[in-house]
Amino acid sequence: MRLHGVRTRARFGALATVPVLALALAGCGGAGGSPSGSGAARSPDPKGSAAAGAGAPGAPAAPRSGSRLEKAALEQGDLAGYQISAQGKNPEAPKGQPQADKKQCQPLADIMGDQPDPAARETVNRGVGSQKQVGLAVSASVSSYAAADAERLLSRLEQAVAACGAGFSATVDKHSGAYREVKPVAYKAGGDASVSWTTTATAEGVSAHVHLVVVRQGSTVVRLMALDVTGAQQKPEVPHEVTDKQLEKVRATLG
Repeated sequence: MRLHGVRTRARFGALATVPVLALALAGCGGAGGSPSGSGAARSPDPKGSAAAGAGAPGAPAAPRSGSRLEKAALEQGDLAGYQISAQGKNPEAPKGQPQADKKQCQPLADIMGDQPDPAARETVNRGVGSQKQVGLAVSASVSSYAAADAERLLSRLEQAVAACGAGFSATVDKHSGAYREVKPVAYKAGGDASVSWTTTATAEGVSAHVHLVVVRQGSTVVRLMALDVTGAQQKPEVPHEVTDKQLEKVRATLG
């Protein structure tokens, strides 16, 4: 993975303090268009949820044994034109679940933590770096829930997006970040229910646009977050082919 020098490293050092999985775990795209992403983890221990954000090399996500949820997660070779990786978590990334300054916005803070919310039974994270669009990085996770908790999560997220348009701040592991202009956006996704929104995350004077998509398939929740890591202030979108492939694997593996 190639970075754009010291300024890019400094940018990621600041972004790593923002309590958002997409910023803490995102892979980074270099000038040659060969990004690398973040890795796999099981909550509450995020030791395998990975980020190349501060310059660590990406490690391809090889086929994995283990839980059915791990087998349902994306792995290298699933998507042409993307690098899917797994490695140790960026040491600069904050750990745990962010706490929002507004109660009604807590579901939006939770969704950006190590797991989508405290009701998740297990979470597996992946990083997806685009080799088609330089700088586009996607954090993709698959979480298992009790059926009622999965339904409740989507409902709570819809309510929070509607209530938190003016933004909120959140703190995790003594690091704080702000989220401005929370806006629902149309995004066609499969699954039983979905919600999509954009926001601008800011920490230590560094900001990035983030696009989030959360999809429920039965009692499984897929969370995807996209950002552009070049610092160009582009507004990213989670590629539909990434969403479709992840849901395809969930249906094939988990039913």
